[in-house]
Amino acid sequence: MLMGADGGLADATAEAHIASGAAAVRAAADAIRANVSQVMVGKASAIDLLLVTLLSEGHALIEDVPGLGKTVMAKALARSLGVPFARIQGTADLLPSDVTGVSYFSQKASEFEFRPGPIFASIVLADEINRATPRTQSALLEAMQERQATVDGRTMPLPLPFLLVATQNPIELEGTFPLPEAQLDRFLTRLRVAYPTFDDERAMLYRFKEAQPLETLQPVVSGDELLQLLPVVRAVRVAEPVSDYLLKIVRETREHPAIELGASPRAALALFRAAQAHAAMRGRTFVKPDDLKALAAPVLAHRLVVSAQTRLRGQGAEQVIQSILDRTPVPVEKLGDDDR
Repeated sequence: MLMGADGGLADATAEAHIASGAAAVRAAADAIRANVSQVMVGKASAIDLLLVTLLSEGHALIEDVPGLGKTVMAKALARSLGVPFARIQGTADLLPSDVTGVSYFSQKASEFEFRPGPIFASIVLADEINRATPRTQSALLEAMQERQATVDGRTMPLPLPFLLVATQNPIELEGTFPLPEAQLDRFLTRLRVAYPTFDDERAMLYRFKEAQPLETLQPVVSGDELLQLLPVVRAVRVAEPVSDYLLKIVRETREHPAIELGASPRAALALFRAAQAHAAMRGRTFVKPDDLKALAAPVLAHRLVVSAQTRLRGQGAEQVIQSILDRTPVPVEKLGDDDR
């Protein structure tokens, strides 16, 4: 009886610890969102997806036309965290060493020294990544997956937190190299910034009339504080009916007649982790089906290969995923009162 009481007390203490951690995640996310919103007017949903990616320890692919603030958003996030930012411009002549760095002979020291490349920043913007050659694109795979870079046989860890934000223009395809499926699968989310509304664009004109808010943006959460929140995100509870709901969605992409290549097990894990981050950002200690529904398209769509007939009918991966969500039963009866 005493052991049961102690166990119950331990469970209650652990639950309270997770709850306080989730509240801290929510406070940090709100502060970063508000800070970035000073320079990104009316882009709360895009900022939220970027924060979900960051808290899930993943990477983001921003696919949209030029001039919508993709670079500004990445810079604003880095400044909000007070971490180093670097930019890689994708071009046909970009070499892997331009990304990872080079070893050179220092006459002063009479020995070889390593000059780190831009990949050794905490937040790296790979602008127009599809303009880089496949060889250079592959240089990013090790950094994205293992968070390390190997140069001249020497493997070096990347700084933490580490987030790669890649961009590509979906309209202008001349002189580009499409990202292979293996690399697309390593991006946790794909998001779009989209054009602002009339009111948001008018607010932007007046806000940027005299000064650039990005220049005066101050950190609101440190990189070290963010790292302390990551274990809290991973501790967010996912009930078995919710995880089964996730797996049904993922497995349906592999069997749907409109899809030639469905989501991989890596995609299922990505959706699982993203849902945990999405819940923690709202101060919850558990994942709801709504978290999965909100993230299914951003996490899964870019990993799917839709059939040619489906594309000819004007449907893309997002529409197919929505049809899967519409016909997949949402778990409700088996969830406890705290999970609803």
